[in-house]
This record gives sequence, structure tokens and C-alpha cells, in this order.
Amino acid sequence: MPGGPVNLDDWDDERLIAGVAGARTDALAALYDHYGRLIFSVALRVLNDESLAEEVTQDVFIQVWKKVSLYHPDQGRLVTWLASLSRNRSIDLLRRRSIRPEGHQMSWADGSSPDLEDPAAVEPEVELRLERQRLIRAIDALPAEQQAVLSLAYFQGMSHQQIAGALGEPLGTVKTRLRLAMQKLRQALERDSVSHP
Repeated sequence: MPGGPVNLDDWDDERLIAGVAGARTDALAALYDHYGRLIFSVALRVLNDESLAEEVTQDVFIQVWKKVSLYHPDQGRLVTWLASLSRNRSIDLLRRRSIRPEGHQMSWADGSSPDLEDPAAVEPEVELRLERQRLIRAIDALPAEQQAVLSLAYFQGMSHQQIAGALGEPLGTVKTRLRLAMQKLRQALERDSVSHP
């Protein structure tokens, strides 16, 4: 293991993880520089809250630092593991927050306000929310690698080339994952619209 600072151009995922396992803070910093944006974008997609997504991103890297031994390269790529950690942490955070009653309670008086919107205006809003829920369910069913490229492309506005650079993947792999993700989403939404006309 070299003793100088980590240079991302020279270090692959295996060497970065080995550096983190060796308690090298420069390896952790390099890992953060390389994957921090991806982890944040996965968390942001789940939480829809930037400060909570930042909290999850920090939690993920703390977990990587403390429990790097949980990563096994033979069970999947590093980017998949990190995206899964981010998604799972985000879901756990949502569950913890939704269990707490404060901020989620509404009295009957609140619900019977005399200035309710015209039902004709409410219906399209309800339809839009239902469509959004269907889309979220379909995205959640995708493999983590496909979720990651979707997130970077559509929520971060990154080009295919930028995604390939951020993930350290060949451009063709990124394009294939995006294409497969879009096909799966279309199929899932078509099935969902048949079962929920």
C-alpha cells in the first residue's frame, strides 16, 4: 500500500476499499470524492430532502469506515453496495420519522375546512400523485445499478459520459443500464395501469 496521498487516477475500487480497511483516512476521502455524489443522489431520490440526504450520505461513509469488512467483492460491485447502503439508510430514516406522531397528526377540524378546493381541480392532482407512486414503486424494483444511473441522469442531469466517469464504468455499460432501466419502467407502468385502470 503506497504511503502518499490517494490519487483517484491510480486507485481502483479494490485499492480504495483496502485503504479504508487499513484505516487510511485519505482512502476514505478519495472514496467520498468518487462516490459521494452518487450516494447523495440515491438518498435524495428516496427522501426528497437535501439536508436528510446529506445526513444519510455522512452516515453511509461512517458505516463504510466502521464496517468495511461487510463489503465482499465476490457478492457485487462496490458501487452497488454503496447505492444499496444509501437506499436502505434512507428508507430506515423515513420509517423512523413516520413512526413519530408529531407533525403527522391532523384533527377532524383541520380536515373539514370550508375552503376545500373544487373537486374538479382535486381529481387531476390525485391522479398525478397516484402516477408518481406507481413510478416510485417501479424504480424501487430496479436493480441498484440501474437506479444509480437513472438517478444521476434524471435527478442530477448528468450526461452519459459524466455518469460513466462518476461510476468508473464504460460508457456502453452506462447506456445499456439506462436503456434496460427505461424498458423495465415502461413494462412495470404498463402492467400497473392494466391492474389499476
